[in-house]
Amino acid sequence: MIADIIRNSILITGLVVIMMMMIESLNIESRGMIFSGLKRTRAGQVTVATLLGLVPGCIGGFAAVSLYTHRIISFGALVAMMIASCGDEAFMMLAMFPQKAMVIFVFLFALAMACGITVDMLRDKAFSRRHIDPETADGLPEDDIFELHEGHDHGTADGQTRERRHLGWRRAVMFLGVLLFIAALVTGKLGHYHPHGEHLHSELALNLLSEDWMYVLFGILSIVVLGVLCLASDHFVEEHLWNHIVRRHLPVIFGWTFGVLALLGAGMHYLDIESWISGNTALMILLAVAVGIIPESGPHMIFVTLYASGIVPLPVLLASCIAQDGHSSLPLLAESKSSFFKAKLVSCTVALAAGFGAMLLGY
Repeated sequence: MIADIIRNSILITGLVVIMMMMIESLNIESRGMIFSGLKRTRAGQVTVATLLGLVPGCIGGFAAVSLYTHRIISFGALVAMMIASCGDEAFMMLAMFPQKAMVIFVFLFALAMACGITVDMLRDKAFSRRHIDPETADGLPEDDIFELHEGHDHGTADGQTRERRHLGWRRAVMFLGVLLFIAALVTGKLGHYHPHGEHLHSELALNLLSEDWMYVLFGILSIVVLGVLCLASDHFVEEHLWNHIVRRHLPVIFGWTFGVLALLGAGMHYLDIESWISGNTALMILLAVAVGIIPESGPHMIFVTLYASGIVPLPVLLASCIAQDGHSSLPLLAESKSSFFKAKLVSCTVALAAGFGAMLLGY
């Protein structure tokens, strides 16, 4: 069982890191152009913020928070981002149950749009009666200039902002790591063990990637990452890929994944944890929302793994996805504590309503 847990942990961590590297590369290479066409209508702001929230990881959330604190998007748009965002755990959902994850993301998009527009309408109506400026009420910082990354953040040389590239040990380590991950995928070394005729209590076996096309897709993405590692500037490789993803995120993702899988494996082997959790859906929804208040990636992985294992139903995962937004709201907490707690209150209320509503509907 330990060998299976280690293989699953390596596979999940590898898939998550590959996707994070791709998102990081696309974000830097776009040079912030995603914001150039931002419409100043409230519906446009909510739409942009919701789409940013759906971007796996923290990049989209950080961008939305920055747009909000610089008075470019509304409070309703901020709430929409927080409802739509699943943080780094979105990567895990795509890796562990991609088809169901896409359905959940579509639902989160619709829910976030509706909630964001509704919040803005109610706030505008309430503040207009009291003759209060919403920006003043939210305690936003005074400066309202939104600055994008400059040339030194560009990932690859483009002829205008060409930077030094040399084969440093960090670039070599990441290149070798991705190469080994591709080899493991191709040779099936990271394949999952599925005990035949054995109950879930006796062995932890997560059907993470049942679709063969996912192996092909991540193999292609890994090859693209190899190309990025060859062409990217030293700054991008060392600061964005190594310091941000490998040093900061990779150990956390692997540690939480291994810890949760090991805990579930031991619990299902020695205890009747599955029947206890599955029989307390309402309590698990409350716990998922409470954990979602924490502005940090990691704790939500527990509910993703429990859902992938078939231990908790969809309402629990749904409540967790809505309530939590990874650590993208940490800058918001630093800039405007009032906005942070107000937005969390709204998102947690929506999470409870959605979780218990889905439970009553029999999901």
